[in-house]
Formats: sequence, structure tokens, C-alpha cells
Amino acid sequence: MDVEELLNDNDIHHMPRGGDVLVRCLNPEHEDRNPSMRIDSITGIFQCFSCGFKGNIFTHFGEVPNLLQIKRDLLKKRIKMKRAESIGLDMPKGAEPYTGTWRDIKTSTYELFKAFQHNDPDFIGRIVFPISDISGRISAFTGRHTGTETPKYKIVPPGANIPMYPMPKPYRGHVILVEGIFDAINLYDKGLTNVICIFGTRLMNEQRIGLLKMSGVTTVDIFMDGDDAGKKAAEFIKKLCETGEVLSRDICLEGTDPGALTQKQVTSLARKLYG
Repeated sequence: MDVEELLNDNDIHHMPRGGDVLVRCLNPEHEDRNPSMRIDSITGIFQCFSCGFKGNIFTHFGEVPNLLQIKRDLLKKRIKMKRAESIGLDMPKGAEPYTGTWRDIKTSTYELFKAFQHNDPDFIGRIVFPISDISGRISAFTGRHTGTETPKYKIVPPGANIPMYPMPKPYRGHVILVEGIFDAINLYDKGLTNVICIFGTRLMNEQRIGLLKMSGVTTVDIFMDGDDAGKKAAEFIKKLCETGEVLSRDICLEGTDPGALTQKQVTSLARKLYG
């Protein structure tokens, strides 16, 4: 029995998050309204990042883990990650270029970011993007489901080391940091081409700010979602910029996010930022 089967058997709603599974906390004393517990999808080790409750999903439900299968799965995961780090991933055979205009983004922009669709179970119903590192190697694929299926985003392979994106060339002056890839692609599509996706605040650190600095960045414009979580994320990145001695400013548009802006709104924002 693996982690997913165990969760299904116990009627626990779960959502994949990279190499983990996200659930509501299993601590009976914690009323967890927003899922805050992560479970390693291979080992079953869990921790709630809200109350600190931790343990192993197998022992929690009185099950005996298949240690041999766990060792095999961990080995396969390490091999995939080492291969991705050393020579990069290949585009999947049979990938079909995406030629639509979903979310009012031009087909030419999707072509520029090499968006594709594929019938692999990980990619069905999704617009998929290859994520390349600074050397041009593909580190991972991220797919956005165009319907209501969860999770909205899926990273392949799970647990991959995801770089900021895109970062194929030196930048000069200002860059705009956004959280999600569709935030970046929407702004790029509508004229703000100095945009970089960070794939979540938890991946940002002083080293990545240093990489921006080495790429010629002098000012970071932080453009997170206009909700409370987005404001907290922006404050965190601003502190990293201060530590890394890079100028920053916060772009906060209440009640919206970069991926939802229209052409008129992006044009107006560009004038305000850069004249």
C-alpha cells in the first residue's frame, strides 16, 4: 500500500504538491480550515507547518510500510533528479504545440514559451511549459489545467529543482518578479517583457537575489497577488532584496493579480513604472 492508497482508504481529501501531498492537519486538536500538512508521497513522513504536528502516515493509521518499495521509489526519484540536473530533460515524444489563445494570451506568445499539449496522464487537459535553467537545460515541466480539475498546476518530475523563469539572458535595470507562470506569460504577452516567475515564495532565497544581481538587475519590482497572502509574500521578498543590497518596490493592485490584467491595464502599469 502506498501513501495515496492509504489516504483514499481513510477518505482523506488530498492534493498533490510537487513531491508531497497536501491535506488538512491530522492533529485532532488542530482545526485546520486551509490544508497545511504536507506528506511525502513516497515515505509517508508528514508535518503540519501551522501547528508543528508531525509523524508518519503509515504508523499513524497502524499500517506497515513496504520498505522495499519505498527504497525503490526513492532510488528512481534520485536517478530522475540527477539526470535532470546533469543533462536536462527531453521534450516528450508526441508533444503537440499549443495553438490556442486561452486566457486572452496570443498564440505567438505561447509559441515563444514552447507551450505544448500531450496525452500523458500528467499532462492531459493541461497547457504545459518546459522550464529551462540559465544554461538552457530543461529542469522540469509545469502544466496548467484549463478546466476545474485540481491541482491546477502540476510539476513534472515531482520535487524537481525549479529555476526562476525565464532567465536565458542578462537583464539590465528593472525586473518584475511574479509568483506563477501565467502571471509572467500574461505580462510578457501584453508588453512587460522584463518579467520573471519565481514559482512560489518558498523557493526564493538570498542566492536567487544574488543571481539577479549578477545578471545586471538593479531594481526588483515585486508584483504578487493583491490579497493578504500576496502582501506577506511581497514583504518577504522585499527583506531578501534588502539583505542582498538590491533596490525593490512593491506593486500591489488590490483584488487582482498579474495573470488577470487586461492589455489596457498592463499598458497603464508599464507607463507608471517606466514612463
